[in-house]
Amino acid sequence: MKFADVVQTADWKAEKHVPVIEAPAAVKAGEKFVVKLSVGKEIAHPNTTEHHIRWIKLFFKPDNGKFAFDLAAFTFDVHGESTEGANKGPVYVDPVAEATIKIGISGTLLAASYCNIHGLWESSQVIAVES
Repeated sequence: MKFADVVQTADWKAEKHVPVIEAPAAVKAGEKFVVKLSVGKEIAHPNTTEHHIRWIKLFFKPDNGKFAFDLAAFTFDVHGESTEGANKGPVYVDPVAEATIKIGISGTLLAASYCNIHGLWESSQVIAVES
C-alpha cells in the first residue's frame, strides 16, 4: 500500500474535506506573498469533538525539481473537548491558517489535511514566477 492509495481528492467547492489553497496565480521571484489554507470554505466542515480537522500541511514542488519542500504545518487541537464531556468545552479552533513564503521558481503548492473520521485529503495550485 502507498500514500496515494489512501489520500483522497475532490473539488473543494463540492467536498468539505478538501484543503483550500488561496494564493496568487503568479508572483515575482523572491517577493513575499501569503498563502491561506482552510478546510470547509464552501461547505462547512463539522468542528466537534467527534468530527474535526486535525491538521493542514503545505508543500512546494518546483517545476524543475524532483522533490517537494515541506513549508508549514498547522495543527488544530481543540474542538470542544472538556472533562464535562464532548462539545462542552469553552473553546474551538477552526482549520484556517496562513503562511508567508517566497519562491524563486515556478511550481506547485500542495496541501494535505487530515479529518479524524474521513482521513487524508489533498489539493494543489500551480503558481508561476514572473521575471
